[in-house]
Amino acid sequence: MKLFLDYKKLFSVILSLALLLTPGFFSYAQVAQNLQNQIDQRNLDIQNLEKEIASYQSELDTIGQQKNSLATSLKELDITRKKLNADIAVTQKKIDKTNLKIKSLSSDINTKQDTINNNIQSIAMGIVQTNEFEQSDIFNTLLSSKDLSVAWNDLENIATIRETVRQDIVKLKQIKGELESTRKETISAKNELVSLKSELNDQQKIVIQNTNEKNKLLKQTKNSEANYQKLLASRIAQRDAFEKEIQDYEGQLQYILDPSKLPNAGVLSWPLQKVFVTQLFGKTVDSKRLYASGTHNGVDFRASVGTPVFAMADGTVLGVGDTDLTCYGASFGKFIFIKYSNGLSSTFGHLSLIKVYEGQQIKRGEMVGYSGNTGHTTGPHLHVSLYASEAVKMSSMPSAACGGRIYRLPVAPVNAYLDALYYLPSYTISSTLLNKKVSE
Repeated sequence: MKLFLDYKKLFSVILSLALLLTPGFFSYAQVAQNLQNQIDQRNLDIQNLEKEIASYQSELDTIGQQKNSLATSLKELDITRKKLNADIAVTQKKIDKTNLKIKSLSSDINTKQDTINNNIQSIAMGIVQTNEFEQSDIFNTLLSSKDLSVAWNDLENIATIRETVRQDIVKLKQIKGELESTRKETISAKNELVSLKSELNDQQKIVIQNTNEKNKLLKQTKNSEANYQKLLASRIAQRDAFEKEIQDYEGQLQYILDPSKLPNAGVLSWPLQKVFVTQLFGKTVDSKRLYASGTHNGVDFRASVGTPVFAMADGTVLGVGDTDLTCYGASFGKFIFIKYSNGLSSTFGHLSLIKVYEGQQIKRGEMVGYSGNTGHTTGPHLHVSLYASEAVKMSSMPSAACGGRIYRLPVAPVNAYLDALYYLPSYTISSTLLNKKVSE
């Protein structure tokens, strides 16, 4: 009866393995719950910070409607700084949350791996013992047994072991599948962590820019409103002269637009996560007031300083630059010029930070920079100019309006400029904007 005693021992071993795993399971469950509690707290912190950010954005929207003065400019810079710091806090909370998630996933992986190893051992033991039994003479064993009920009990134990082995195999397949999913989720979380750390570094750079801009303004104006208005008048005059230079140059360029070479409507994706149009393309009440040409060569979107900007289609970066280095407060400021693979090209203007380089291949939805308040603006926003690709190019030339300094930016014939909203997803234009549109 030694053979059957071995099966009883095996059954005891399997039971012992299950009991040994139980404390580990409860320990993992406790750790997992603790980590989840911390993740939940980070989510709550993020929600509270996002409410704070929304409050700052509301203040910035109100300030944008106020008269241009030194006090207004300084207040806008201060609130922008507070909002940027809140953005940084959100990103840091997201980093903390992602680290906790990776820790939880790693613990889950270790637990699943231990379970797999134990299942493999249990299966191996069951296979060995079952194989030994199948090689024995079952009929003779039953006849030689003085107590037939004992033999039948042993046979039932064998059946139980076989069922246990089958269940272990099923469970092993399930856990291996779960383990693979957890590993993929861990890789995704680690990639997210890298992205968040990069975003945090960018946000910190933009805060420094904001501080430098405020210090520069105070130094230039000596904290005097009269000095500020003189500075503002000088910049407006220089801006208008610079814009006229560009307008005159583009007005001389010849181009015959062939609509058949342009893509259909709606081929582009939004450059921002949240879309709110603040100025339309073409002749509007605002364009007649703000631009020497009397027309707006793009579409403006509400976007506070530090808002991520995304490529609208697959393409190639053909130019990056900063017109403030030639004429401060004129044209695009920091810009990105992209040629898409669909016959269209675009310029993103007034950026605070550029994240791509010339010649770089980019994909639709890829983050290329952050919105800002550089160049010719009346407040932070994203400007999008759209062109027929075959007519636009990067150009470099001296500016008489800016002391002969060389400027470099995209230029195109006037009729090569296109209305970006036609090629973007459907958007309902507010009645306020429509009322500002001037008939051609």
